[in-house]
Amino acid sequence: MAQFIVQCELSHLAFDDPIVYPDEPGASHLHQFFGNAAVDSDPDYDRVSGADTSCRQTKDTASYWAPALLDVEGRQVEPRGMTAYYRPGRGVDPADVVAYPPGLMLVAGDMHATEPQSTDIVAWSCGTGASREVRPTTCPPSSTLRMIVRFPDCWDGTSMRSLAHDPTAAYSVDGCPVDQPIALPQLTLAIDYPPVDADGLTLASGDIITGHADFWNVWDQGQLEEEVALCINRDLVCGVSDVGSSR
Repeated sequence: MAQFIVQCELSHLAFDDPIVYPDEPGASHLHQFFGNAAVDSDPDYDRVSGADTSCRQTKDTASYWAPALLDVEGRQVEPRGMTAYYRPGRGVDPADVVAYPPGLMLVAGDMHATEPQSTDIVAWSCGTGASREVRPTTCPPSSTLRMIVRFPDCWDGTSMRSLAHDPTAAYSVDGCPVDQPIALPQLTLAIDYPPVDADGLTLASGDIITGHADFWNVWDQGQLEEEVALCINRDLVCGVSDVGSSR
């Protein structure tokens, strides 16, 4: 499957969310932010555009965030890093995928979930293993505990801020639906943690089933468009080492 990949370290922690609680500093549960170092509760695109990034691809100044993982005593489990996979969605012709517009905000998963979410959207695994579980398991010492969140990839072309279950964005099934016809890259975030004891793990948003993640497109737009054109549109698999390099 066509894709390009970006790897990022933890940037910062904050009780902020510029999508759900814009301009309300401290109003959110604790989030772990990857990528753009300047993002807080302020949703001003121009302010954060071009800021420093914790991603290996230095032109990926996008922001990715998710609720902090907490152990049985309520202590934050420090993530080892995050991998962002950009791919075409299900049934989508790779040639039809277009880059996210500058400033687009997306949410995946449900922070208010009271029942397990589909593992197609939020799942747990041990490292890169194929198994997808609703709840984390205790992984072997040689592996990591990984939270996987898949974002909607079909957009209606209007709203620049799409919350979970928002009709402006949808998941492709056999291509994009008529109400959200624009095929965007399907972003999947994989956040890796040490293989901690899974008993009693929670998220800062509540029960472990409230997994979710957020994305704000403040990439260097020219670089993002190049990655989409050279990797996804040409149906090529670009590894981490290829991103941002000449091809």
